[in-house]
Amino acid sequence: MTDVAERRFGVASAEEAAGLNGLQFMQGIIDGALPAPPMAKTLGFVIVEVSEGFAAFEGETSEALLNPMGTVHGGWVLTLVDSATTCAALSGLPAGVGATTIETKVNFTRPLTKDSGRVRAEARVLGAGRRILTAEARVTDAKGRLVAHGTSTVMALRD
Repeated sequence: MTDVAERRFGVASAEEAAGLNGLQFMQGIIDGALPAPPMAKTLGFVIVEVSEGFAAFEGETSEALLNPMGTVHGGWVLTLVDSATTCAALSGLPAGVGATTIETKVNFTRPLTKDSGRVRAEARVLGAGRRILTAEARVTDAKGRLVAHGTSTVMALRD
């Protein structure tokens, strides 16, 4: 399942998530066994690929994402980076351990328009400690051009 329209949305229950490590949890969302988060429907992007220390998201630009200047709002791209980096970090965590963003920084290299088409964010973990992880992401447009790149610091949520 790669398109937003094909997904079911919601928040996985504790029973659905029980015993799943981060990679299994994220793969469950991709496969449709677990719901994609509601924000993915709102923002029009979804996780499409995951492996340990890696996550990729894709989304379509549209008029609904435009800022007052007529380009896609940078916050949408930043959220792609944040989502991809946090999921890359989560993919290496054991069952029962969540993750949340401490900080995300993004550099924009070119604007997106409502007609830019499919955008892809690929993230990789750079360093993984017991509590703090760092990851980087690259966002490319439908023509493969770099749109933005960024880094995130992520906290593992252990008991």
